[in-house]
Amino acid sequence: MDKFRMLFQHFQSSSESVMNGICLLLAVVTVKLYSSFDFNCPCLARYNTLYGLGLLLMPPLALFLCGLLANRQSTVMVEEWHRPEGHRRKDPGIIRYMCFSVLQRALAAPLLWILLALLDGKCFVCAFSSSVDPEKFLDFANMTPSQVQLFLAKVPCKEDELVRDSPARKAVSRYLRCLSQAIGWSITLLLIVVAFLARCLRPCFDQTVFLQRRYWSNYVDLEQKLFDETCCEHARDFAHRCVLHFFASMQSEMQVRGLRRDSAGRAAEPPKMSEPTEGVDGGSGKAHLRAVSSREQVNLLLSTWYSSKPPLNLPRSPWLGEHGLSHRAPTAAPGTRLSQHTDV
Repeated sequence: MDKFRMLFQHFQSSSESVMNGICLLLAVVTVKLYSSFDFNCPCLARYNTLYGLGLLLMPPLALFLCGLLANRQSTVMVEEWHRPEGHRRKDPGIIRYMCFSVLQRALAAPLLWILLALLDGKCFVCAFSSSVDPEKFLDFANMTPSQVQLFLAKVPCKEDELVRDSPARKAVSRYLRCLSQAIGWSITLLLIVVAFLARCLRPCFDQTVFLQRRYWSNYVDLEQKLFDETCCEHARDFAHRCVLHFFASMQSEMQVRGLRRDSAGRAAEPPKMSEPTEGVDGGSGKAHLRAVSSREQVNLLLSTWYSSKPPLNLPRSPWLGEHGLSHRAPTAAPGTRLSQHTDV
């Protein structure tokens, strides 16, 4: 159980690992969808190409859109691109890095579908059977052009009476299937070579820009996550205080109206409503959260966060001045419970 808990915490803390897991899941779904799909070519000259190309390209488009929707960084990238500059300038390099990362993961499932379809060959045979040059095959010498077009349209349907057990149909189908598999294996080899060169040649260049863009792209993602979590914490605390204030005011009103009396005719003392206890983070974080205590202040805070994000130039922390950037967690006071993992 500890190993599963550590694995879950790793996936929860690393958005890159989550995105890789979603990418792998989409790839598995793609294989399952293609293997369970019932392919039925219409075997009509006007619709073969439309059906074959549609089945070859439309599911990859849908999988590509699903990959964009499932990737949280696509939303973060668009928000970073369209946000007002405010006190923090926008870096086009970070946006390009995030865009490349999003596209790289979103294209995995569509490319897998296209490669499976090309290696299988059914879509290619259906789409281009009517476009085959009849002069390449000797069996069409005694047919009229209309008969040739009708015969070629029936090539994907091997059970049709017109082409059943016909050597010409087998020759055309074998020719198109070989061409389709050649294209599929060529694309596969090209992708492997490109990935190999990118992995081997990247250490040969200066990594400074790459590390900077990777760091700040992760920062933008984590900053938005932390802001959302802090907003949820503030909303919970704000709602708690509003409910306590409502009950306290209603109890005072009931006392004034004489609706709550004890048996001796004396007014019952209202129970003391205590504020929510402070968390592990101490009083400073809660104090900043509770300073925003009205609807107008919350709206102003949210609009300011969107229109003018704070500059990335924080004052030096006194704790950092004493201990530096250490990977060790700070020493806790007795009775204080710290988190098991400290992110650096």
